[in-house]
Amino acid sequence: MIRVTVWNEFRHEKTKESVRKLYPEGMHALIAGFLSEQPDMTVRTATLDEPDHGLTDEVLSATDVLIWWGHTAHGEVRDDIVEKVYDRVLEGMGLIALHSAHASKIFMKLCGTRSSMLSWRENHELERLFIVNPGHPITAGLPEYFEIPQEETYGEYFNIPQPDELVFISWFSGGEVFRSGFTLTRGSGHIFYFRPGHETFPIFHQKEVQTVITNAVRWAAAPENKPAITYRRNIPLPRP
Repeated sequence: MIRVTVWNEFRHEKTKESVRKLYPEGMHALIAGFLSEQPDMTVRTATLDEPDHGLTDEVLSATDVLIWWGHTAHGEVRDDIVEKVYDRVLEGMGLIALHSAHASKIFMKLCGTRSSMLSWRENHELERLFIVNPGHPITAGLPEYFEIPQEETYGEYFNIPQPDELVFISWFSGGEVFRSGFTLTRGSGHIFYFRPGHETFPIFHQKEVQTVITNAVRWAAAPENKPAITYRRNIPLPRP
């Protein structure tokens, strides 16, 4: 079984009626709901305002893949919790960063860049996501492209390190393009960033988006992707 924790700030759903109508129990609850339908996954949720942000040592040690959605309260996430999540990723826990989690402390630490830097506008435009890495496990069951009728626009340049694999590129009806789905490896941990997910649109209700997230969980958790890393005091080798 893949042990998944879905983390969410859970702030917009409490303060904006438009968001509450879409996600009455929170975006984390909806994501956890469709993942819980998978026979190979057990799912829990965690939110910002819980003790230790819901990410206690016990929770992190029992998490194979952590899904992260953040937007308005990145600065409220405690640095010591970020360090614990970072260490778990290096040990092999997968991380899936959704939408504006590109500006979260944990994602920027893993990237080693100011990955909050990009162009954007909130204008209800069409987004078309193209698969640029056909055959990648994250794209299983998807057409060569799919559309999101209304989204917040992100545009290049996106200040990220060179991805291990670029999986999706988005085109928006305003003309922008964006690297909307890519993978990174840090230590033994596998990371996937997926751009869609603005809180005022029903993005996580869309089946294609749910398919991407479900596939990404399996990819990030796959043990064959995670060779064990050991550190030891070396014994000098004999001279040839």
